[in-house]
Amino acid sequence: MANNFDSNTTRTLARSFLDSFESQRVLSKNVNTQFLSNAFNPSTGDTVDIKRPTDYKSTRTAGGDISGGTAQSIITGKASGTVQDYFTVELDWAEADEAIKMDQLDELIAPAATRIVTDLEVDYADFMRKNTALLAGTYGTAVTTWDDVAQAGAVMSSSGIPADNPWCYAVNPYTQTSLASNQRSLGAGGSAGSLISDAHRKAIMSEDFAGMKVMTATTLSSTTSHSGADRVGALASNPDVTYVTAKDTMTQTLALSGFQANLQIRAGEVIQITGRNRLNLSTRQPIINAAGANVVFTATVTTAVTLSGTGTGNVVITGPAIFEATGAYNTVDSAPVATDVVTLLGAASTIYQPNLFWHKQAFSIGSVPIKKLYSTDTLATTKDGLQIRVSKGASIRENKQIVRFDFRPAYGSLNPFFAGQGWG
Repeated sequence: MANNFDSNTTRTLARSFLDSFESQRVLSKNVNTQFLSNAFNPSTGDTVDIKRPTDYKSTRTAGGDISGGTAQSIITGKASGTVQDYFTVELDWAEADEAIKMDQLDELIAPAATRIVTDLEVDYADFMRKNTALLAGTYGTAVTTWDDVAQAGAVMSSSGIPADNPWCYAVNPYTQTSLASNQRSLGAGGSAGSLISDAHRKAIMSEDFAGMKVMTATTLSSTTSHSGADRVGALASNPDVTYVTAKDTMTQTLALSGFQANLQIRAGEVIQITGRNRLNLSTRQPIINAAGANVVFTATVTTAVTLSGTGTGNVVITGPAIFEATGAYNTVDSAPVATDVVTLLGAASTIYQPNLFWHKQAFSIGSVPIKKLYSTDTLATTKDGLQIRVSKGASIRENKQIVRFDFRPAYGSLNPFFAGQGWG
């Protein structure tokens, strides 16, 4: 029987691809990542569920007699990860084979890995922007000083976000230019590392500023607001403010009226409800800013919607306004009601690209197991659980040999209250 080195070949390709893939990751290295083994099958469809933590409210009594009260219900919510499309790069096998023989494999494979990482991080940054609940700074105002960056740390701290995992802040590279004048006083980013962490290391501006790892990212998402100038309206009815309704999606539907006719509200834009204020999610106490004022409730629009010709319609927001008598899950100090003033922040016909800040457990990327083809396959997995499939086989219709690299993720928003958009 003749020797067959195909499996060795795909393993060689996989090692080179994985090194390059890891070296280019920035945003995806700073969220919850995992290999979703046995999580997806025909019965689960395209989602997998992750349980949310429960919370309760204590009572205070002089003698410890709680017989007059009622035991609190155990309410468990879930966060769902949604399977995304394949990210694939296909190469002609003759070129890959030649690169191996000429010892130029890294030069050939690196661009393929870079393409998948870039497309992944652009797509994932857009997902992150649309699933943030918090707001730091004035919407639409560019970050120009480290004071502006520090606002995000203050927002996270005052919101009760735990410090059990890293806090991160990603800025546009031009924001880095604005901050450069006093960068030296803060100290440059991470320590020297291997190729595996090279892009991430270079992106870090400060390992610990205002409690956050500050880094640059070229993949931040943007949106352009609609031309409609009337961006102030009201709630048309009382929204559902119960935790039971919101617990599995952490979203809320608001019925709007009084806006510009046919106004297009883009996913990722931010709305504000006047008179309803944020609570610290740990203490359930009002959040007071540096000026001594309450922080007004804001939320991010998750799905684009076009209002009617009379300026009415429903909008879905992430980071819901919860207000219940028990108070265990309240996010606002009073319930939003019909006629409350609602403002779509920003101006008409303007492009907006916010910086992002988040706790590592705000978002997740799960790597979905990929079935083997009728070919020579190698599965390579990063240290944090992301799996790449490398396949070598024949494309019988085109009468040629190919090698392909595949990655299929699932995106999840674990807690939108652990993330926000950062402005100046």
